[in-house]
Amino acid sequence: MNYNPITALVLFFGISLLLFFVFRPKKGVFFFFKNLYRQKDKTIIEDILKFLYHNQESNNSITTNALTNALHFSNTLIIESLNKMIDRDLIFLEKDSYKLTPKGSEYALQIIRAHRLWEKYLSEKTGLKKTEWHERAEQKEHELNTSEINKLSSLLGNPIYDPHGDPIPTSKGKIALKKGIPLSSLKENTMGRIIHIEDEPKIIYKQILAENIHLYSTIKVIENNTTRIVFHAEGEQFILAPIVAGNITVSVLHKEEIHEENIARLSSLQLHKKAIIVGLSKECRGENRRRLLDLGFVKGAKIEIDLLNPLGDPKAYLIKGTAIALRKDQAAKILIKKCDDGK
Repeated sequence: MNYNPITALVLFFGISLLLFFVFRPKKGVFFFFKNLYRQKDKTIIEDILKFLYHNQESNNSITTNALTNALHFSNTLIIESLNKMIDRDLIFLEKDSYKLTPKGSEYALQIIRAHRLWEKYLSEKTGLKKTEWHERAEQKEHELNTSEINKLSSLLGNPIYDPHGDPIPTSKGKIALKKGIPLSSLKENTMGRIIHIEDEPKIIYKQILAENIHLYSTIKVIENNTTRIVFHAEGEQFILAPIVAGNITVSVLHKEEIHEENIARLSSLQLHKKAIIVGLSKECRGENRRRLLDLGFVKGAKIEIDLLNPLGDPKAYLIKGTAIALRKDQAAKILIKKCDDGK
């Protein structure tokens, strides 16, 4: 076999180039897959911490089988992660159940903080649907370090609650206590305010969204039995199965706290009737809220229907001498008080 120096040189540079692309610091293929593995390892650990925290709050006993059934990772990866977490003093095993250490609880609260801040960001700064907030936040919560989480909180004005009404832990791990009872427990002829809407399980959350029930609206229970819960809110009637109503938390209102009995949604206004705007629902957020305020939908403004759409949606409303078209879901977030001659 003849030695060809040019071939050897080409081969040398080819191998060198390949090694450069594979082991290039931070950007090479090797480091890419190494970081990908680390990120997946971090994601599994953080998902386990969050799962344990939520279940520990409910005094549930969490075994290895419970974790492997609940999380969408292979059993091998979950068990490997559990062993790493024990070594890092994040969890400990008590009989057959995993428990969080103080260090693990602190870490879990920061993941929950990141998740709820992301949901707040998605609700305020994007046009994404409510059904997308949770899944997007599930992905994004693992991407930020503590400093970046604090910057996100500052950008949002350091909010206390997420868009579902869940308290957002502070940077020091303090969290506001949720006070209230399930809507399914509210007695007939009792008034309350919706303070939390649970977004899991998805199937129940989608039913609540389909009913167009708004967070922080004042409600009055008309009927409560084993088959259904009937209540009025913002001039409309809602009927829910008890299992669905159980995912809505309300605070009971006393007589001196009730100021909104005659408030209705603009979407309920009839043709030739007039009303006065009393405000925007807290369900109206971000850019949508700013746009409506800029268009004149402010407290005290008089409003009426200017033109009906033959198809029903949108309708044109006359406000401050200008006709503005709104879809039903937009009008439902504008709160009104009907005039005496418009009842």
